[in-house]
Amino acid sequence: MKYRLRLTYSVRGPMRYSSNLDRMRAWARAARRAGLPLLYSQGFNPRPRIQVAAPLPVGFAGAAEMLDLWLVQPVEPPAARQRLARTLPEGLALLQVAPIDPAAPPLPTCVQAAEYRVLVETAAPAAVHARLKALLSAASLPRQRRGRSYDLRPLVQRLWVEREQPAEVTLGMLLAAREGATGRPEEVLDALDLADRFFRVTRQRLLFAA
Repeated sequence: MKYRLRLTYSVRGPMRYSSNLDRMRAWARAARRAGLPLLYSQGFNPRPRIQVAAPLPVGFAGAAEMLDLWLVQPVEPPAARQRLARTLPEGLALLQVAPIDPAAPPLPTCVQAAEYRVLVETAAPAAVHARLKALLSAASLPRQRRGRSYDLRPLVQRLWVEREQPAEVTLGMLLAAREGATGRPEEVLDALDLADRFFRVTRQRLLFAA
């Protein structure tokens, strides 16, 4: 029998500079130390079955990331949350644990979009409004990624100014996050001529198919 728990968690501090693989290893260690009855893969090098919704790029913080954890025996969500909270490393904080039907679609296939908050240092915050307007009114935004051409414009679902201060501006971005059609905050900043400035990115939430 297989059991599936969906974990919602935040990524802050030093953990934001870890790779997705390192964070998955941290979750596996924490789950083992918490004594959860993990389901392991078959083969020469068995690993706990853990599936992240969407890898969080190195350097990004995450306010509400998600992953699925498979077990061989049921554990009540409150008990799983309590046990995991004691074993998680600095920078990972568990927000919610919920049971999921083991037959439900894989979590990554359900992700449709991601919302970001991006703080950018700039000497002319007021000028950013005009750049946003120009970007949103553009029919297309031809870009290059790893030697391949693509159009950034349909990947930008929403773009707005959340906060404006004398030396910085905070942008909100809602970008597509489907397989083969993923918008990246740094690409949007580049299209706004802001990529050369210091910036910090927090992925606020993931949006899923109904």
